[in-house]
Amino acid sequence: MSATADDRHPATGDLRLTKVLAALADPARLAMVRTLATVGESPCVELRQAAGLTISQPTFSHHQRVLREAGVIRERVQGPQRILTVRREDLDACFPGLLAAVIHTAEEFLSSRRT
Repeated sequence: MSATADDRHPATGDLRLTKVLAALADPARLAMVRTLATVGESPCVELRQAAGLTISQPTFSHHQRVLREAGVIRERVQGPQRILTVRREDLDACFPGLLAAVIHTAEEFLSSRRT
């Protein structure tokens, strides 16, 4: 979907593994991506609730910006809302299997902590 960059999202060819991994290293950001990967497109307010995050709105916005600038998520404005989605196709094109591995590992980690 995003072969070229716009003013806020890096082009697919400009995605860097170090930036993507750094963005995914934070537990809140990982929860955001994991939830988005499961539910698909989501407005910010709904994502914050669905991911079970108890962080402030400014902190959520910071995490959202880090993920967007790393190329992990795409953000579009629809009226007063910002709609987020995972850039799955772009990430898979640059780093095949990375997103699936990160999401699967996060699910295993969370499952092991519950038992």
